[in-house]
Amino acid sequence: MSDNSQLTTHDSRPLIKVCGMREPGNIGQIAELKPDYMGFIFQPVSSRYVGRDPDPSVFERVPPEIGKIGVFVNQDPGLLIEQCEKYGFFAAQLHGTETPEYCRTVRESGLAVIKAFSLHDTFDFNIMEAYTSAAAYFLFDTKGKLAGGTGLKFNWEILDRYRFPVPFFLSGGIGPDDVKQLKTIRHPQFSGIDINSGFEIAPAMKDTEAVRRFMEEIRG
Repeated sequence: MSDNSQLTTHDSRPLIKVCGMREPGNIGQIAELKPDYMGFIFQPVSSRYVGRDPDPSVFERVPPEIGKIGVFVNQDPGLLIEQCEKYGFFAAQLHGTETPEYCRTVRESGLAVIKAFSLHDTFDFNIMEAYTSAAAYFLFDTKGKLAGGTGLKFNWEILDRYRFPVPFFLSGGIGPDDVKQLKTIRHPQFSGIDINSGFEIAPAMKDTEAVRRFMEEIRG
């Protein structure tokens, strides 16, 4: 298992995480672009679900310099930790109703915790305070009917109401045409961008050229 030091950046550019990966060939293609992280979804209702018992060789296509992150929803913590160890994940991204105590249990196993919150115009950021000692990062997505991503944007202006010191990833409906708007975000804790369905040809199949252009523009 990798340590939490993989959740760092060495310059001012935002970290880039490509989530919802599953297909071996596509994983190899995206890995060649060298995003900072790649995410794998362990939620059965997701169209990007990696499967109940995926072959470990799928994840071995990701080189060690790219951090591998497992995405879970209200998973039994023991099973989550076991799966992360089996597949070489250094972090668990939690998209359900996991409590601060749950997050601390995962963190104490040696995994980094990325706790996701679904934002909306009346979201109460104060509920996040109890998680600040357990999460290495927060991830802000759009509120939907089910746990997990929606592929839709929320109103990014509400990020100004976030006041805690934990850095965050921005997610939710981000697509190839959002570079200019993303570069206008000046929040001091804005540290990463999570991309997924906005860059897909089909569920779990990323458009390699679109991802490449996006990464070049963001990093440029």
